[in-house]
Amino acid sequence: MQVFDAINKRSSIRGFKPDPVPKAVVSEILEAAVRAPSALNSQPWEFLVITGQVLDKIRAANVAKLNSGASMSPDHVAAFWPKESIYRERQVALAKQIFSLMEIPREAREKRNAWQERGFRFFDAPVAIVVMTDRVLTESGPLLDIGMAVENLCLAAVAKGLGTCIEDQGVFYPEVIRDLAGIPETKRLIISIALGYPDWDFSANRLKTPRAPVDKVTTWVGFSK
Repeated sequence: MQVFDAINKRSSIRGFKPDPVPKAVVSEILEAAVRAPSALNSQPWEFLVITGQVLDKIRAANVAKLNSGASMSPDHVAAFWPKESIYRERQVALAKQIFSLMEIPREAREKRNAWQERGFRFFDAPVAIVVMTDRVLTESGPLLDIGMAVENLCLAAVAKGLGTCIEDQGVFYPEVIRDLAGIPETKRLIISIALGYPDWDFSANRLKTPRAPVDKVTTWVGFSK
């Protein structure tokens, strides 16, 4: 698969088949991830790959905490979109698109809550990958490098016929993962990625999000044409 094909084909997958993903395939995808560039080749990323009963226990514990109203204390500050900004408008537009595809009306509180739970269950994917870094590093320092590794991972997954969803809900309760997966406090949990074979019959997977035109977000300097 060509790079541009993978880039254009990649999308956030929110419904997966239950089929297991072989460890060898995940390992090959991670080999692509760690080829990402990093500042002075510092390679500040680490990966926790979870499946099976441990993942099921983490899903259940995340949902239990969510439904109990437990305070979320992620290791890394989640994205924030100021009101009256284009960023907030895009977030709202995305939610409307998803709820429309899933036929969840605004007033259907139970269905909306059930949808929220899916994120804390890693969208029921057979594999969850948690991207971590070491606390000896500053909180923001490794983020650009980690972002490039995550993109490599997602594109490699596409080439292997797999789907991904980069999502922070999976690490909103980091104590759950630390406890059930044996991760020490010395590691900062940055983001999670749901990984598996896409279920193309799942309505939300039909979503293809728009992008602002390149010329709207680019300042060209010194070009004659």
